[in-house]
Amino acid sequence: MNPMTHAAHLFGPLFSDPESEALWGTARFVDGFIQFERALAEALAEAGVVDHTVASDALEDINSFQPDLTLIAENVVQDGLPVPEFVRQLKAHARSKALPAIHTGATSQDLIDTAVSLILRDTNARFEPQLAEVLSALDALTDTWGEATMMGRTRMQAALPISVSDRIATWRNSLATHADRLTALRPQVEALQFGGPVGNRASLAPNGDAVACALAKNLSLSNPDRAWHATRESLTDYASWLSVVTGSLGKMGQDLALMAQQGVDEVKFSGGGTSSAMPHKQNPVRAELLITLARYNATQLPAMHHALVHEQERSGSAWSLEWMILPAMVTATSTALRHAEELIQSIENMGQFAP
Repeated sequence: MNPMTHAAHLFGPLFSDPESEALWGTARFVDGFIQFERALAEALAEAGVVDHTVASDALEDINSFQPDLTLIAENVVQDGLPVPEFVRQLKAHARSKALPAIHTGATSQDLIDTAVSLILRDTNARFEPQLAEVLSALDALTDTWGEATMMGRTRMQAALPISVSDRIATWRNSLATHADRLTALRPQVEALQFGGPVGNRASLAPNGDAVACALAKNLSLSNPDRAWHATRESLTDYASWLSVVTGSLGKMGQDLALMAQQGVDEVKFSGGGTSSAMPHKQNPVRAELLITLARYNATQLPAMHHALVHEQERSGSAWSLEWMILPAMVTATSTALRHAEELIQSIENMGQFAP
């Protein structure tokens, strides 16, 4: 699902983040599908749609189910998504008396979108400490070098002297704002998807909303008033957040790369990148990577805006576009945060000093 990983064997950790990529892997999605079906069986019983004994039988069968992933992969091109074959296998595995509590009232999009919400919950739980670590590293930098002076520059030209803390504050304030914004965004993207075949929960009338309420509670997700099958603004807002995080990190990387220029010499790094032709060089590799990752996410963001245009009650083309773009943006952001912390920690000196 992540185009960035195609070059991973050659370029290694420049653009990859194994922990982030694992969250979007096959095993994680299948686990999300199973969590959904388990929580749905319980919710159907809680709302009085099925008897508790039926739900109990369904839970036993769901818990013992091992999907044939090879067969799912073979059918995904024909079906356009992995859920139909997953559900076929699950129903074939289950006892007939358990079937009323399996996938009842749900559709493929409910499983996939809810699995994405569960993945984003785990993703956000990683982003929060990553942002905190970068902010802490910047605070340590301020404590060490903040009172040193350097030249302030406007439009790439020397302007007036500033303190190092002035420059760092510009980087830090943006990232602190993004951390606060994530707190507000989390309930919007960590949200249940449950609408049934055409998004109105009518196949479970008059119990659709009650089932949704119980289902959201069982999965510890927020519960929107109605399904968001064809309204994708929350994911687009989230993609925008990913882009502004990497954009702010890219601004920091750009500043540090310029500060490291020979003749400017306002920052020194340990372990700079080497050149195959010029042994004297110490390239600001991590600073450059922050710029690259910022531009990558900025390039991907319009594609998420294209994915807003769903026709009628559900789109195949717009929906599947998200599957290509969002995981890659998440990985780019996590990778950028890792590089940013390592870059800051590699700084040996800041301010005006003799080269």
